[in-house]
Amino acid sequence: MTADNTQPPARRMNPVLLVLGALFLAVVVAVGGFVTANVANVVDAIPTPADVVEVLEPEPYLEIGPVVVRSVRDLAQLTTVEVVEYTIVEQGTDEGWLEWARGDSLRLIAVANIGAGVDLAEIGVDSFSVSEDGVVEVILPPAEVQYVSVDSEATQVLDRDKGLFTKGDPQLESEVRRIAETVLVVNATDEGILTKAEDNARLVMTNFLTSLGYEDVIVTFSG
Repeated sequence: MTADNTQPPARRMNPVLLVLGALFLAVVVAVGGFVTANVANVVDAIPTPADVVEVLEPEPYLEIGPVVVRSVRDLAQLTTVEVVEYTIVEQGTDEGWLEWARGDSLRLIAVANIGAGVDLAEIGVDSFSVSEDGVVEVILPPAEVQYVSVDSEATQVLDRDKGLFTKGDPQLESEVRRIAETVLVVNATDEGILTKAEDNARLVMTNFLTSLGYEDVIVTFSG
């Protein structure tokens, strides 16, 4: 009996399946490339620590312009220092041995709120200078007493002594009040109100300019 060595015919691949497979592979490659590119874009969009620092620490101005000057002027009220002072003033005529007859004297206690500050309205662009290494220098006007508000309820005449033959000077009390106001200002100045106002101005100006990105601020006062 003779063995049958005939091989079965090889199966041929369907050409339609080949085309579909090629198309599928092309789609997979295209989608993979698209996803990879977008992932790269997303990674590039994530801020780095350096980017965060740049936002939180803005680049300072190379020079101080009118916009900054106007903002500084708006800070004037923050530099004001107020104190309460009181004094007793006595004023009158000197009639010698006739004081009992023609003398006129008045004793008054005066109380007032005294405010001092730096007039930032006087500054301009030329009040600032910026060095190449970012140090900003500003020259401010000196502090001064800006107001004296007399407490009308607490300010009173303690004593008025008039001679037997005089009606007294009708302007004496007004004069004593003016003298008292001068004394109050001198007392406040002696106690350092102007120095406190300049210290406030220096602190306010330094904080404001450092918020703009300057690391070193030098504040001086003219006069």
